[in-house]
Amino acid sequence: MLAEAEKRRMEYYCRKFDFLASQENFNLISSKFSFKNPIFSRAFSHGRNIDEPSEWTEDIEYLDESGCVIYSGKGIRSVEPGLDDHVMVGGLKKPLFNASAVAKIVEIVKRWKWGPEMENQLDKLHFVPNMSHIYQALKEIGETDTSLSLFRWAKRQSWYSPNDESYNLMFERLDQSRDFNGIQSLFDEMIRECSNNEISSFTAYNQVIQYLSRAEKLEVSFCCFKKIQDSGCKIDTQTYNSLITLFLNKGLPYKAFEIYETMEETSCSLDGSTYELMIPSLAKSGRLDAAFKLFQEMKGKNLRPNFFIFASLVDSMGKAGRLDTSMKIYMEMQGLGFRPSPTMFVSLVESFAKAGKLETALRLWDEMKKAGFRPNYGLYTMIVESHAKSGKLDVAMSVFSDMEKAGFLPTPSTYSCLLEMHAASGQVDSAMKLYNSMSNAGLRPGLSTYTTLLTVLANKKLVDVAAKILLEMKAVGFSVDVSASDVLMIYIKEGSVDLALRWLRFMAASGIKTNNFIIRQLFESCMKNSLYESAKPLLDTYVNSAAKVDLILYTSILAYLVRCQDERNERHLMSILSATSHKAHSFMCGLFMGPEQRKKPVLSFVREFFQGIDYELEEGAARYFVNVLLNYLVLMGQINRARCVWKVAYENKLFPKAIVFDQHIAWSLDVRNLSVGASLIAVVHTLHRFRKRMLYYGVVPRRIKLVTGPTLKIVIAQILSSVESPFEVSKVVLRAPGDSVLEWFKKPIVQQFLLNEIPSRADILMHKLNTLFPSSAPEIRSLSPPKPLVSGKAL
Repeated sequence: MLAEAEKRRMEYYCRKFDFLASQENFNLISSKFSFKNPIFSRAFSHGRNIDEPSEWTEDIEYLDESGCVIYSGKGIRSVEPGLDDHVMVGGLKKPLFNASAVAKIVEIVKRWKWGPEMENQLDKLHFVPNMSHIYQALKEIGETDTSLSLFRWAKRQSWYSPNDESYNLMFERLDQSRDFNGIQSLFDEMIRECSNNEISSFTAYNQVIQYLSRAEKLEVSFCCFKKIQDSGCKIDTQTYNSLITLFLNKGLPYKAFEIYETMEETSCSLDGSTYELMIPSLAKSGRLDAAFKLFQEMKGKNLRPNFFIFASLVDSMGKAGRLDTSMKIYMEMQGLGFRPSPTMFVSLVESFAKAGKLETALRLWDEMKKAGFRPNYGLYTMIVESHAKSGKLDVAMSVFSDMEKAGFLPTPSTYSCLLEMHAASGQVDSAMKLYNSMSNAGLRPGLSTYTTLLTVLANKKLVDVAAKILLEMKAVGFSVDVSASDVLMIYIKEGSVDLALRWLRFMAASGIKTNNFIIRQLFESCMKNSLYESAKPLLDTYVNSAAKVDLILYTSILAYLVRCQDERNERHLMSILSATSHKAHSFMCGLFMGPEQRKKPVLSFVREFFQGIDYELEEGAARYFVNVLLNYLVLMGQINRARCVWKVAYENKLFPKAIVFDQHIAWSLDVRNLSVGASLIAVVHTLHRFRKRMLYYGVVPRRIKLVTGPTLKIVIAQILSSVESPFEVSKVVLRAPGDSVLEWFKKPIVQQFLLNEIPSRADILMHKLNTLFPSSAPEIRSLSPPKPLVSGKAL
């Protein structure tokens, strides 16, 4: 009965699996089983002894297709879950195929998703999985979280071994889901795992950095890069390229260069992408030698540079002034069949134009137009201005005309450049034509354009046209005070005093003001040209605007009075001196007053005036004033007053090196830096001092020198010859032995000549001198030294 039931059971399974094709097959299968005993003889694949007692399990029921029980009875399980590599199909031992194992794993994972239940079901698998099963299952599972749960379960099993393919797949899934925190976490696990097992997951390491770089995770990708470096793993070229690209895109070229240098240090080979990244970046950052070296290296590897590499090198070399190299690369690029872009043409033309290589710039300009590219606005401006500044006005104007025809409106800067260069070449008509063209185009000229045009017109002395332009400038809202003053200054510097006065009157009528410095300059120009009537209103304007007349200006006016020979002009000059309101003028007036009006002696009066001078600020001006004043006093015949002025000036050390006492050897007086009048007074006063020393103190030097210089030598010699002096005249010095001078000093006429007396009251009655301020009377002036001798050192 049992044997019959077993037979029916086998027939059922054979039909079920279409296995029995013939009776022979049935017999073959039946022979494999023993139907005599319900205890089947089965071997355990895990190595357990077959003689060991088998464990009985629950009842086993065999059903037919209709669900009726064919056979039921106790059975033993020939497979232990998680240990055997086969399954039992009825009484058949079937090997476990990979597809079946993977399908079972996938079925459990998809059913339970994740969590303890899924892991519990995986723990009950009737076979021992391996990493191949896990990898295939991961490929079939689409969900990232589910895949990650399976992978982490596998990592906890004893049969787990690190698998590069599985890591790659997991990193790819995490990248697709944009889970970069998960990537970083799994990366850290991989680092720890591989370092413990001394395994280098080459592909997975690099894949992580590439994913993070493409996602622009700068800090995370660089951190992972450093971890890989520290672990000693090899990084491939594509990974380096991705990092370099990331840093360049983030605007950190020097960090990208560090990555590139690391790549060179590790002897990692460069591919075409590396060259295409590094050469333009190095060129743009100014590291031209490094860029050119890589360019040559790339060609040495038979890699063809792309257009972007050529464009970056041409542009960077040109801007750096390495024009020969730039042109060489440009020609090489054309030889390879690349067509220059408009941007490259613009860069080349600008580089050569800025370097002054205008012929090459024009040749490239023509090539650009022949290639069908239209020059842009900036390039037109560059060509026009560079040729204009180089003086090539014909070319500049030709391109300027083409620029207007092309529909580009020139800037005020371009107009100003053309105006300036036409003006510099004296082409005033062309400059005005450009100005009118600019106005007709509706452009408002800039300040520089107006300034340039006014300068041209001022230099050409076109006062009326300049005035018209200035009023137009004022009408459009520009401040014209400075520009008008500049034009006025041009006329003053050129010595065109009449035009300057005319321009000043125009400024006053138009309500345009100028500054005190220019007023003073014009006043001095009028004085120099003897236009005293015009000078007086200028000085009044200067003084009324709170400007202060200094001692130098006052002295210069006094110097003109000293040289004046016309009585009418003298009156104008005295009026101008009075208008200065300077304290020196009060001193001059008091110097010619009597003691009753002055209420003190001349010497005290002079000392009081010189005590009020700030010698730290006005020492040079005071020295100039003394020279001119002594000239004037000598010409007026006021010798005693002149002596007082010299004495006080010497006391205040205005001429500290004029008198030198060298003990008994030599005494000297140096008058080379003095005016004629000052030198005459200095000689008389100093010889008087020498006389007192020699006669009263008995000190007689070996010799006495009067250092006069070639100009003053004659006039000093003439004065001393009138009293029969022993001084001999050489080239620039008057010399005499001390004994001879001593005998000469003893003569009464010499004593009278040298006596330094304070003027008496009778001496103050100065004939025809005006009490307020005297003019030099002809009879007194005739007593002065000849005019040519005075003019040499009047100032």
